[in-house]
Amino acid sequence: MTRSSRVRSVAVLGAALLVLAGCGGGGDEATTEEVSTDAPLLIGSLLPETGSLAFLGPPEFAGVDLAVEEINSAGGVLGQPVTHLRGDSGDTSTDIAQTTVDAHLAAGVGAIVGAASSGVSFTVIDKITGAGVVHFSPANTSPDFTNYPDDGLYFRTAPSDTFQGAVLGQLMANDGASKAAIVNLDDAYGNGLAKYAAASFTGESQIFTYNPTATEFAAEVGQVKAFAPDAVAIIGFAETTKIIEEMIKQGVGPDNVPIYLVDGNLSTTAFAELPEGIMTGVKATLPGAFAPEEFQQRLLGIDPNLTDFSYAAESYDAVMLIALAAELGGGTDGATIAANLQDASSSGEKCFDWASCKALLDAGTDFDYDGVSGPVEFDANGEPTVATMGIYEYTANNAIRPLADQFITGAVPAPLP
Repeated sequence: MTRSSRVRSVAVLGAALLVLAGCGGGGDEATTEEVSTDAPLLIGSLLPETGSLAFLGPPEFAGVDLAVEEINSAGGVLGQPVTHLRGDSGDTSTDIAQTTVDAHLAAGVGAIVGAASSGVSFTVIDKITGAGVVHFSPANTSPDFTNYPDDGLYFRTAPSDTFQGAVLGQLMANDGASKAAIVNLDDAYGNGLAKYAAASFTGESQIFTYNPTATEFAAEVGQVKAFAPDAVAIIGFAETTKIIEEMIKQGVGPDNVPIYLVDGNLSTTAFAELPEGIMTGVKATLPGAFAPEEFQQRLLGIDPNLTDFSYAAESYDAVMLIALAAELGGGTDGATIAANLQDASSSGEKCFDWASCKALLDAGTDFDYDGVSGPVEFDANGEPTVATMGIYEYTANNAIRPLADQFITGAVPAPLP
């Protein structure tokens, strides 16, 4: 889709919604009929307070709240305060996301930030975009979103796993592995990331997929052991702790075979009860630049209990971009926001916070917001075209450090056919 056709599609959608609102008749009540171009900007969040990704919720909520606080302290959007309607996404085992989205749409939000899980986002994307609302995830990485028919309303600050998969496969190879086992959750996120990790690994690899509802992993770990790998990548969520426990039991734990984790299971709390020091040396990939100390301190001002900062920057940048797009387009409805997100993220004078971008806009200068998470430049599909991937290493069961010399910034590869 070209840039011009993308703008036309969201503009037509917005016009259609306004006609429906004027008629005031029937249909699904979960629409944006309460939103007008001069209404205050309402942003709903769809982030994990519960479920298998609940450990990612605190930094993501803090990123959203910090952005809203900074925007409002500088005068808000179109002269009015931004309101954040907090909402839980749960995970794919519950209907929490549906309930949250219904409430947000009824309230008249212009954009929804979330979900963290690609699987959860796939359960609600049609409902959100069908209502003419921007669906903006800070953490979805499934390649299946790239060409999804979303009427030009889906965006994300996290890069597709075409990028993370390539980095993960190359990381294992660069560390000397020649035979890699890739153990992954059987969902859109796990299958996609496993596919691209295997494709970029230069040695022999085999993928071992497990059921998302599984509670024990003896059979899968037994298959991994029989494969006799010299590296194991685990792509999953909270269940990763049980997988590693079983690997230790069968003699293929981190003390015997190098283990690699990813964004879905990189945690400073999940492995505290494993044998002391067992995680030391385990590496992990995480999209985004390392959160600067100054940014971490601002986040701690929002939530003093934060212990890690995964996807906080991407959440912060999502809100900043939504707000800048609304300001640029002069409206807070989903169609206006979507039509201006690409312009807010590219081809202008660089700016790095709300105040500097707003100053350029007020002066009539084209601006280009570069975020805390790295350069964010959307293509016509709402995809970041350039991204940063971080490499981290465990120094203890509950502590990680960034390997600063291994952070990679580059173009996000297109999906494989």
